Amino acid sequence: MNHRGHSAFPLLLPDDTPDLDEVRAAVGRMDADGASATDVAATLAWATSLVPPRSLGATWELLASVAARDVAIARMLEPHLDALSILAEATREGIDVDLEPGGSWGVFAAEGSGMRLEARHHDGVWTLHGSKPWCSLAADLDRALVTAWVDDERRQLFALDLRDPAVRVRTGPWHARGLERVVSAPIDVDGAVAVPVGEPGWYLRRPGFAHGGVGVAACWWGGALPLRDALREAAASDRADQLSRVHLARADTALWAARTVLRETAAVFGAGGSASEGLRATRARTVVAEAVETTLAEAAHALGPLPLVADEAHARRVADLQIYLRQHHGERDAARIGGDIATGAGAW
Repeated sequence: MNHRGHSAFPLLLPDDTPDLDEVRAAVGRMDADGASATDVAATLAWATSLVPPRSLGATWELLASVAARDVAIARMLEPHLDALSILAEATREGIDVDLEPGGSWGVFAAEGSGMRLEARHHDGVWTLHGSKPWCSLAADLDRALVTAWVDDERRQLFALDLRDPAVRVRTGPWHARGLERVVSAPIDVDGAVAVPVGEPGWYLRRPGFAHGGVGVAACWWGGALPLRDALREAAASDRADQLSRVHLARADTALWAARTVLRETAAVFGAGGSASEGLRATRARTVVAEAVETTLAEAAHALGPLPLVADEAHARRVADLQIYLRQHHGERDAARIGGDIATGAGAW
C-alpha cells in the first residue's frame, strides 16, 4: 500500500470558502514545480512562488493539505508562510521594516543551553553576535526572522540575511531518521547587520504568535490523515476483525475532534480573536498533538511492522511526524494550560 497523501478537499474549511480555489491550485502545482522531500531547492522555489492565502483558515487549510501529501514539504513551507505573516502583521501595525521583498524565509526563535545570540546597536546599525540553535534549513534559505537578546531580560526580532559572510551555518549534529533534509542545526553570527522588526518583546506579544503555533498543529493534523486512510483500508479488508475497526475508530474520532477544534479556532481568530488567544492556541495544539499521537499508536498496533519496512511512503510519514510532533512541548504545555485555568483564565 502506498499512501502518498490524502487528497480530499476541503479539510478544515467549509466547501464554499472563496480561498479554497487558491489552495487547490497551490497544492496542484507541487508536482509540476518539483516540490519533494528530497529536493529542498525545488520545494523552497515552489514555496516562494506562492501568494500567501488571504485568511488564517485558508493558510491552515494549505498547510494541512500539503502535509497530507508530504510532511517534510509542509515542514519547509510553514516557517516561510509564518515569516511572511509576521512581516505583514508588522506592516499593519505601522512598524517600518526596510526590507526588499522576495526570497525564502525561516523563523529562528528557539533558545538552547550554552547558546546566546545578542543584538548590539551602534551608530544607528544593529549587528548580531553569538549562536542560535535549531535553525531549520539555514543553509538553504535566503533570510530569516531571528530573536536576539538586547539586554539581560529582553529579546527583539530581527531580519537576518543568511547569505551574509558573517553568518556561519553548522551542518549538524543532525542524525534524524525523519525530516532528514530539514536540517535544524545552530548558526554562528559574528557581526552580521540585521534589521529590527518591532520593539523588544513585540514578537511574543503580537496576536499572530498564537496563530502561527496553531499553523504548525494544522501540519501535524494533515500529516496524520493518510495513516487514518491506511487504517480504513485495513479495516475494510477480508481479513479484518473487530480489533482493526477499534483501531480505526480511535484514530478517526481523535482526528475528527482535532479537526473540529482547528475549525473553531480558525473561526475565532479570523473574527478578531479573544482575550485569551494564547490559551486557546495552546489548547488547540494540545488537542491536535494528542490526536496525532493516538493515530500513530493505533496505526502501529493495527498495521504491525510491515508498512514500516516495506512501504517507503508510510515509513517516512511516520518518521517525519514523530520528529515534527516534538515541537509540541507536551506536559509543559499542559502545565501552562492548567496554570492559566487555576488563575482564573480560560472560561469556555
